Amino acid sequence: MTQSSVSYSLDNGVATITIDDGKRNALPPAVFEELYAAFDRAEADQAMVIITGREEVFSAGFDLKVLKSGGTQTLKMLRLGYLLTARVLEYPYPVIAACNGHVLAMGVFLMLSCDYVIGTQGDYKVSANEVALGLTMPRVGAAMLQHRLTPAAYQRAVNLSEYFDVDAAHRAGFFDAVVKSAEVMPRALALAEQFSQLDMPAHAASKRRIRHDLIRHIRRSVKLDLADALMLGIRSATRRT
Repeated sequence: MTQSSVSYSLDNGVATITIDDGKRNALPPAVFEELYAAFDRAEADQAMVIITGREEVFSAGFDLKVLKSGGTQTLKMLRLGYLLTARVLEYPYPVIAACNGHVLAMGVFLMLSCDYVIGTQGDYKVSANEVALGLTMPRVGAAMLQHRLTPAAYQRAVNLSEYFDVDAAHRAGFFDAVVKSAEVMPRALALAEQFSQLDMPAHAASKRRIRHDLIRHIRRSVKLDLADALMLGIRSATRRT
């Protein structure tokens, strides 16, 4: 029996979604499917969401073993990941990311799709490191970075795969706030209590209004990014023969 990497708990109108695979919180297709199910469950519960990781890591991003396989599971993983950003961006209740530590690549895109991001003080890095891995930054990833980062940080993040420490990540726009490790979840819960006073239909409508173009761009870009990934896989297979 496969052990779940995503847990769900509901308390006082707040759903906590925790990613914990006991390792680096890589994101293969099965974990994305669990995340979709968790957000569907939270929406059915009419709940705000806190999404977090395990101790010292939020997420290392796409599962590199699946990514390197170049098969149908690779395309499935990419599609699920890219579309999850749109799912979170348009979620009708506030979504808070509580970042416990290292966050890379697709983990960054997921984190930045949340409404409010809390970082943890500590010695860890934040990076959309696709270029460092030999990959052209996907359109979806570039859109998510541009959505949140300062213009200068956006250029460095995309083109140079800069590894941001906590303070630099805060200044760049990855984090809205940075607190001590022991304070991350209490701060997230306090924010959820604050956000519970919002008019939720107005929150959802405002979110849809200001993110309409971004979400449409993401959905359109998924097909192009998948086509790029498919061609890259074909070229790699050709080089191996």
